[in-house]
Amino acid sequence: MMQRLAILCPGQGAQHPQMFDLARTDPGVKNLLARWPLEAACGMPLSTILSDPALLFSNRVAQPLIVAAALAVWEAIKHCAPAPALVAGYSIGELCSYGIAGALSAEQLIELAATRARSMDDCTVPSARQSLLAVSGLTVAAVHELLEQHHLSIAIENGADSLIVGGWCNDLRAAEPGLLQMGAQLTEIAVEVASHTALMQGAVAPFSAALQQSAFMDFKCPVMAGITATLVSKKEHAVTLLSRQLAEKIRWDQCMDTCAEAGVTVALELGPGGALSRMLQARHPAIECRSVSDFRTLAGVAKWLERCFN
Repeated sequence: MMQRLAILCPGQGAQHPQMFDLARTDPGVKNLLARWPLEAACGMPLSTILSDPALLFSNRVAQPLIVAAALAVWEAIKHCAPAPALVAGYSIGELCSYGIAGALSAEQLIELAATRARSMDDCTVPSARQSLLAVSGLTVAAVHELLEQHHLSIAIENGADSLIVGGWCNDLRAAEPGLLQMGAQLTEIAVEVASHTALMQGAVAPFSAALQQSAFMDFKCPVMAGITATLVSKKEHAVTLLSRQLAEKIRWDQCMDTCAEAGVTVALELGPGGALSRMLQARHPAIECRSVSDFRTLAGVAKWLERCFN
């Protein structure tokens, strides 16, 4: 059977102070990072961000930071990886995926991530915070009435009983006792916006305009669209689906199924974190999955890829 590789790009939530360390062990990537507009996009030195947990999880900083971290890792390992059959990204990771696919440059993507974050922040108000909450152990049908009662939305479907719920923090807190009483397990997510819900509708048009003005290049492989679980290889589809994604539910469970249906046999998550590779392995055990975060050296990543494809 022909081996086919999927590259997975994570979303927000797993940032940490050492998230660039592995990529920086490659001297060429270290020089690239110094030239990329990351500090300009974030408005401060990278060293300042990495030493301050509050900044690491600030939306305006986290989005360009995660894009740069994943692209840096890819630059460090792409010489030893086979050409991907597809790239799939989770939330902000979907934007990053267009860099792995060769459709947009790292410089463009870092700036687009900053624009995305600003557009989403503009949908918030100082007097009321937004957030996301992971809900596991309950199905969509089981939570529908309670979520509607508290004006909450499903932001991401990860599985039959694994959901991300978004809305105003006061509404999330009000819904928690009922969810717990129904047997749910709840995990707070370190984000400041209710991504992929109608609260982000105001961000769609400005981000679409920024994408439309971007100079796309030819795709080397298709990119997964999170809201449709379909593969994208044209600019017009990318612009529409990436912008709509800000205010619409991501169907990550279906995205994982599309990976399997496309014949993917090996998946490598670029990190930080390893949630995507764990979810895909659990849903499709025949796909061999790892995260770059599992390895201590770039040579270890290369050796694993060599074993998978030789």
